[in-house]
Amino acid sequence: MAKQKAIIDQALIDKLFPHWLEIRRDLHRHPELAFEEVETARKIMAELDRLQIPYEYQGKGGGVIGRITGKASAHVPIIALRADMDALPGTETSGLPFASEFPGKMHACGHDAHVTMVLGAAALLQENPPPGQVLLVFQPAEESGGGARVIIKSGVLEGVRAIFGGHVTHHYRVGEIMVAEGVITAQSDSFTIHIHGRGGHGARPHEAIDAVVIAGFLITAVQTLVSRETDPLHPSVITIGQVEAGSAPNVIAESAVLRGSLRTTLPQVRRHLHRGLRRMVKALAELHGAEIDLQIREGYPPVINSPAETDIARRAAVEVVGEKGVMAMEYPSMGSEDFAFYLQKLPGCYVRFGARKQEEEYIPLHSPAFDINEGVLKVGAAYFAAVAWEALKRYEGG
Repeated sequence: MAKQKAIIDQALIDKLFPHWLEIRRDLHRHPELAFEEVETARKIMAELDRLQIPYEYQGKGGGVIGRITGKASAHVPIIALRADMDALPGTETSGLPFASEFPGKMHACGHDAHVTMVLGAAALLQENPPPGQVLLVFQPAEESGGGARVIIKSGVLEGVRAIFGGHVTHHYRVGEIMVAEGVITAQSDSFTIHIHGRGGHGARPHEAIDAVVIAGFLITAVQTLVSRETDPLHPSVITIGQVEAGSAPNVIAESAVLRGSLRTTLPQVRRHLHRGLRRMVKALAELHGAEIDLQIREGYPPVINSPAETDIARRAAVEVVGEKGVMAMEYPSMGSEDFAFYLQKLPGCYVRFGARKQEEEYIPLHSPAFDINEGVLKVGAAYFAAVAWEALKRYEGG
């Protein structure tokens, strides 16, 4: 009972909440892009100093790793809590009094909230030391570059039994936590198609090989890989997000570049779509007498929550928001998350925190108008503290 009061006691959380607001708003006002999170790291270290939590800083492009030792012994279990630090390129339109002061950069994905939640959990765990060690992983570059791999490569996760993370979302309301086992997010790959035709005058198309026409064929054709060649029960998405071609209205373009992304949840579907892209590129090159180069780059793997750790996360979520506040997930998200790299190395669970700002308002992640209901900071801090306790109790004694 003492543990419950120390971790989830609303009076304690309410007392700490104004400070958490200051942290989150300061981070929101001063966003930094992937691998540039130097000032963000400095602010995290200042808070860890205030809490008297030891840490190590891996330097620019690396993470801040705090360590709470609730029970000093070489054989106690260790679990990790992860927060991502980076912001996104973009111009904020939220109108907040603490909106980004850095043009072209903003926290449009809620990572400022994630950092605050884990710092909040650290404060709660300092009030009531857990039966084991808690690693606080403040990670760079989730949005691009896969900063999780930097953390893994550093070796700081050696000996860690499990890792837990989460993400704010407007799909749920404050006081709701989505917890699910298995596939949570999709595999994400990107591709670039370079089309090399033959330029010419707009009045003499027979003398040219029009890269724009070929690009148009490809933009339409690749969608049939999903709509006509993939089982509708197997989620998959192909998106052409960038098209570059042409220099003037009366000039037939000699070259074009298409850039896109491919998202799947099943390995066999991913392989089929890769083969299909290569087949279509080869066929259209032959059809039009052009040269077409395709490059596919492997992205983040799917996030797959392990069964035992999902059970731990669900118990912690119930402790924080009650049975009615724990939400199931009917279908995996087609988004991607580099938390998946951790789950390839050790078990863990990734949840989602409801953060809708107003009852019926939905603003998607990465929108220039994105913001959160800051009440989610209380939920997230309590959850991370509770999941640390729940996991360490489960692992204690082997």
